[in-house]
Amino acid sequence: MPTYAYRCRECAGTFELLRPMSESGAPAPCPEGHQDTVKLLTTVALTGSSSGPAPVPAGGGGCCGGGCCS
Repeated sequence: MPTYAYRCRECAGTFELLRPMSESGAPAPCPEGHQDTVKLLTTVALTGSSSGPAPVPAGGGGCCGGGCCS
């Protein structure tokens, strides 16, 4: 289940809830009991490792990697 972040407009506190996607838009009262909350937009960070540099694309260069550019 995804975690959604919310902010309370009354106390300015932020909190997270673990809930199904089908309930992502449902009202979420803050832990202090306030009802005026908004869902925050969050980003997902992907991390990984590499054993070498990123591959260089084939082509003649240019803004789109060659092919369509002269």
